[in-house]
Amino acid sequence: DNCREFLDAQIRIVNPEYIVCWGSCAAKNLLDSVLPIGKMRRRWFKYESARVLCTYHPSYLLRNPAAKKPVWDDMKLLLSDMGEPLP
Repeated sequence: DNCREFLDAQIRIVNPEYIVCWGSCAAKNLLDSVLPIGKMRRRWFKYESARVLCTYHPSYLLRNPAAKKPVWDDMKLLLSDMGEPLP
């Protein structure tokens, strides 16, 4: 909460088209959501003018290597939405 004003100001300055929330803490705080990260994945959210995609935190991937594929699927969804070619 202490950093929220700063974060909001920085997002307004940068004015990103996309934001990726890596993990439930980032997703829940940015979007004021109570949904678990597994329910937030593969769905688009809006924050100001940015499209927001949520996925698992990198530290979760270290503990659960099987989650790498779902995160890769999330990144492909992002690239596709951005009109970028898929690797």
